[in-house]
Formats: sequence, C-alpha cells, structure tokens
Amino acid sequence: MAAMDGVLPVLLGGDANVYGMARSFYEECGVRSVAVCRRALPALAHTRLLRRVVEQPRLDGDAVFVRTLAETARALPAGRRLLVPCDDGYAMQLARCRTQLGSLYRFACPPPETVEKLGTKTGFAAVCAAAGLRTPQGVTLPFGAPVPELPFGGPVIVKPADPAAYQKCRFAGRRKVYLAKDRAALARTVEAVGRGGYRGALLLQEYIPGPDTALGVVNAYCGADGRVRWIVQGQVLLQETTPEGAGNYAALLVEPARQDRALLDALAALLEQNGWRGFANFDFKYDRAGQPVLFEMNPRQGRSSYACAAAGASLARPLLEDLADRRPVTAPALRAAVWHTAPWGVVRRFCPDRRLLRRAAALRRRGCGCRHLLAAGEGPARYLWYGLRQAGYWRKMPRRR
Repeated sequence: MAAMDGVLPVLLGGDANVYGMARSFYEECGVRSVAVCRRALPALAHTRLLRRVVEQPRLDGDAVFVRTLAETARALPAGRRLLVPCDDGYAMQLARCRTQLGSLYRFACPPPETVEKLGTKTGFAAVCAAAGLRTPQGVTLPFGAPVPELPFGGPVIVKPADPAAYQKCRFAGRRKVYLAKDRAALARTVEAVGRGGYRGALLLQEYIPGPDTALGVVNAYCGADGRVRWIVQGQVLLQETTPEGAGNYAALLVEPARQDRALLDALAALLEQNGWRGFANFDFKYDRAGQPVLFEMNPRQGRSSYACAAAGASLARPLLEDLADRRPVTAPALRAAVWHTAPWGVVRRFCPDRRLLRRAAALRRRGCGCRHLLAAGEGPARYLWYGLRQAGYWRKMPRRR
C-alpha cells in the first residue's frame, strides 16, 4: 500500500506495543504516529516512527483524557485521525468516552459493557463457558480476604483481576503473573502484591503444565460489519526470562502451517456473536491432550503483536481498511517469520523445543527474522539504546533458570 495522504494515527499508550503499532503504520503507508500516554516508557526512546509524544500524568481521569485528546486533535493537520488503544486501561477509557471523541477521531471500539464482558478475566471466563471453550479453573480473591481452600491442586497461577489498576503499581518483585508452588508461597504472593499498593481482586487459577512452546497467542480484528477476517496465531518459542518481564513473550514463530483453524474459527465466532469491534488478543496454552485452554482476552492488540506484521499481516492494514477507507477488512496473506524481543542468544539457550528452535534459526538465516524494537531506518541514538538494552537483558536474567 502506498503512502496514504491524510491518515494520522494517534496511539494510546507509551510502551513496546505502541512502538510495534507505529512501526506497522510507518511500514504500511509511510506515516509517523502520535503517542498519547501518562508516561512514555524507554521502548519509545529516540525513535523516528513517532512525530510526537504527548504525556499527561493525569490521563486516567476521563475529563482529562477527553480534553487531552481534543487538544491533540486540534494540534494535528486536517485529516483522518485514527485513534488506536494499545493498553487495556485506555481501551476501557475510550469505550467510556466514545461519544465525546466520535467527532474528532475514527476508532474501533465496542461499548463499555462489551469491553467489561470480554476484556476482563472473570467476564471472559463466563463467556467462554457459555461457548463451550475451556478456561482454567479459577477463584477470585477480593482484596484483604483470606486465601480460601481451592477446588484444584497446586501450583497456582496468581494474576491481578484488574490489570489497568495493577499496571500503576510499582514495587520490588512485581510480575505480570506469579506462580505459587504451595499454599505458603501463595500466601506470601498475595501479601506482597497487597503491600505493593494493588487493592483490586486477584485471580487464582489452576496451573496448566507444559513448556513455553505449549503456549500460543492469537490477534484478531473485528470490522464495522461485525466480521472477523483478520486473525493470526503465533507459536511461542520462549517466555520472557527477566523478573519484570515474566508472563510476556520473548520470541514467537508465525507460519501458515501453524494456524489452528478450529481454534481461530471458534475465537472469531466468539467475537462476532458478542458484538466486538476492533482488535482483540488471546493468550492460551495447549494441555497435555493437545486441547487449547484460554487464559484471557485483552481488548487490544498484544504486546508481541508486531510478530503478525513480520509475517505479512500488517497491524495497520485492518485499521486503514476499516476506519480510513470504510471498506471490509481483508484476510492477511501469511508468510513464515520469527519475532523476538530478547537477544537471540537467550532464545537459543533457553527455548525448550530444539526442533522448533532449528526451524526458527533457519528462518532467521533466510532473512525472515524480526527484532521487535529496532525498525529499519532508525537513527544512531536508537541503535545505541537498543544495543545497551540487549546487553542489559543478559545482566537482568536470573543466574539459574
């Protein structure tokens, strides 16, 4: 697709997900994006993919959110402004404020009750149960409540039920997901999260055994016509190995042959039947019987979703077709690609499936590899930042894994 005049992407967020989304827009149609966030994280440092970063520490207030985005719209040239949430909290906030912003931006966003229904862990589990899709057994633990007897054995996965509130908490040992091997470890984890300032409920889930390569991720886009034609599955090669990155993906393999058609059809039907709109991101794991167990749905594209673009499924294209051109979204033509955010040496050392690793290494040698946070055409400052980041990754890794 050639450069598209008058398209102005405005991305809600300040992290690596925003970098991947901005990269996709730049590669697809030659435009630089604007990022709007409470605080820009280092993933956006020194990049040429953004024309501007708007930081507003009080952006979590709806009135400030609307005012900041209105001011941002007025400061931009006239054109088709596409507003894209890249974070759970911003997705819900945009759903609440969609009426006030509808005259200023084009965006794909369901109403708040739909986001609450599908985009929260407890709501998603109920929707999956109604659709006959399996999720882990789970118990919701309100803040301050004692840990109950669980209807499943250990180990236990511990997650915040309110990711947007948890994201604002900063404390030593903070993780996206915790694994408690016994009841004592579970009690220590609950206490530590509470001391860290999180006051929301926790979700205690059964652990689905298996290596990192049993994990998978699906990104999907539901257009204005209510249809899901753009849907892509990624095969996890390795989860993040640093303490703060636990629960995120370090490397993914995307191939046409690794698309589980039955699963993708079921997820597309789930979105269509529940009136979804825009991006959705599913995390799951195949159990020992080879059946997928769905963990959650995020109401936006995933942090690792640039893996789709690396495999020929541009993240920008469904937005451009649906929002800018007002036409049906087309299905992507996938090609094999391997994406990684960890240094490749880390992936090579820790990937638990050597057969998959050999396949990924062969793709990299053929030029089908993609480094997540370093787009072509970045300047020397970005290259220096990236080199220091990769070197620092090794230092942050646990001594034993």
